[in-house]
Amino acid sequence: MKKTLRVLPVAALILAVALTVTARQQPSKAPAKSSSQPEPYHVSGIFEDSEFKAVWVPYMDLDLSKADEQHFGVFKQKYDSILKNAKEAGMNTVIVHIRPFADAFYRSQYLPWSHLLTGTQGQDPGYDPLAYMVQATHNAGLSFHAWINPLRIRSNNTPEKLASSNPRTVWCCDSDPSNDNWTVELSNGIYFNPCYEPVRALIINSVREMVKRYDVDAVHMDDYFYPTQDESFDRKEYDAYRSTVRSGEPLSLSNWRMQQINLLVSGLYQAIKETKSSVLFGISPQGNQENCQNMCADIDTWCSQPGYIDYICPQLYFNFDNKVKPFVRTAQEWKTLVTNPNVKLYAGLALYKANNPDADGGSWVGKGDLIRRQLEELKQEGYQGFALYSYDYLFTQQTSAEMEQVRQCLGAVQSQPKKDASQSSGTVEGVSGQ
Repeated sequence: MKKTLRVLPVAALILAVALTVTARQQPSKAPAKSSSQPEPYHVSGIFEDSEFKAVWVPYMDLDLSKADEQHFGVFKQKYDSILKNAKEAGMNTVIVHIRPFADAFYRSQYLPWSHLLTGTQGQDPGYDPLAYMVQATHNAGLSFHAWINPLRIRSNNTPEKLASSNPRTVWCCDSDPSNDNWTVELSNGIYFNPCYEPVRALIINSVREMVKRYDVDAVHMDDYFYPTQDESFDRKEYDAYRSTVRSGEPLSLSNWRMQQINLLVSGLYQAIKETKSSVLFGISPQGNQENCQNMCADIDTWCSQPGYIDYICPQLYFNFDNKVKPFVRTAQEWKTLVTNPNVKLYAGLALYKANNPDADGGSWVGKGDLIRRQLEELKQEGYQGFALYSYDYLFTQQTSAEMEQVRQCLGAVQSQPKKDASQSSGTVEGVSGQ
């Protein structure tokens, strides 16, 4: 090398030195990869931090009904783990099931304690689960959406026994025959009958109570509306309505039922806003709009008229190749439905189907990028956020490939989250008192 430098012309030597100095000032670059090795996918910030990046936490993930789990320490450990995993997956919101069966994860004058806390509906767990969940969620920098089922009292045989304070039990056991039809028993469960004003008032007041006492960021209602199209569900009430119509044609049964649900939805919205105007109210209906109609969910009105909802989150549980509801076309159909500028549009995504051989004829298997591609499509279509169903699938082997790309495109940490078994000390004031 020295010998070569001796014979270089002076000008060339000066140029060589200048290039060497310049190269040292430049940031180092990684060596180019072989063309046979594709670049790993990495695009951060598909949805901004201020947008809705949520995961549903269903009641099964908060089940403490086993005898050795019925105390605050286990509950705290379980919920802290949920927050840790959700945050590591790139979420900024948890949608937590706090009212699944006409019962509650908080002390209520309208509803009994959930059986999921103690194994027995109506039994006081000795602490306030919702108070802890809300404060812990906010301490973690996440938003808390309180998820309720509006009409479900029992699903098949869950819970096995209703509390003496459950509205169904109270109405069926008192001496007042006028409330005997306020709940309806079907082969698959027991449901509130929403065509009665006192029934709607109970549901509305239980939510008003919850919003007043707890700093939830939103109330979230899922897709359980009328549980059947069978006319016998409310034949007596519908016939009574028809008898009151003196002029013109009465509403069809479907439209009359839709009117009852609209009264419930608008009543909830008004109660929430009157109690705390900053608290949002959102609904997550089925992604198939025809199914929404069959369940008497008036999505057209909710998405176009004021006084019903702050956001809609249709469950777009379809892949790109679905023959009936292909993902892109269905997402576009929902976008055209939302004409009220004050209603935000999110989408529920079927993380649980990813790589599941039993889902939709195996069409979700082996792709590894379906959820990420759906996120990109939603952003392109102007959606303002998404929710993944559900929490457990953030860290299963089945969905590991999908979640790796989801975390990357959300700019989240790259290591795969695992269920956190650690338990930290300390309690929220007023939470763990006996």
